[in-house]
Amino acid sequence: MNDMKTLFKEARDINQFSKSYFRYMFELLNQLDTKKIAEVIREFERARKNKNTVFFIGNGGSASTASHMANDLGLGMRVDEKLPFKAMSLTDNVSSITAIANDSGYERIFIRQLNLYYKPGDRLVAISASGNSPNVVAAAEWVRRRKGKVIGLVGFDGGKLRKLSDICIHVKTSKGEYGPVEDIHMILDHLIYTWLYFKRRKG
Repeated sequence: MNDMKTLFKEARDINQFSKSYFRYMFELLNQLDTKKIAEVIREFERARKNKNTVFFIGNGGSASTASHMANDLGLGMRVDEKLPFKAMSLTDNVSSITAIANDSGYERIFIRQLNLYYKPGDRLVAISASGNSPNVVAAAEWVRRRKGKVIGLVGFDGGKLRKLSDICIHVKTSKGEYGPVEDIHMILDHLIYTWLYFKRRKG
């Protein structure tokens, strides 16, 4: 399978590069383990049934994905108001993040928030293309020490997070290919949301 640098070098123009990018995305999507996607959905449904919270974390583009996923799973899933999905992105409170980073270090921005909000049975969705973001890895380790479930969304070779995750969806790419990895993480968000939304309406 090609990588992005090769696709760019071989492209004559933007039209050819666009088609190559789409083909590459299709190849990456076809490599995903759909059984892992089903496992993630089951964990979300168990969390909902038991009134647990699903926390989402990430940095940079993955922070945006964390916010988007929490919004879709929580506010977007307004099918059953009596038993909603409880979802929270720990990337969204700028005041908290900057205060923690200033006082305790950026590596602790998620741990300090989890220490306030996390309860037994809650889930953590940790999103990192490299799988090696120190604050994401630290949060995953924090949850694991408390016997909690960690769901990892990673790229590249999976990094440390792949091994720390109870369930890991791994977009296997060359190191540094943030765009395709982040694209696919967002596709996974919409795939999971759409399935859960129509399943709840049908039920």
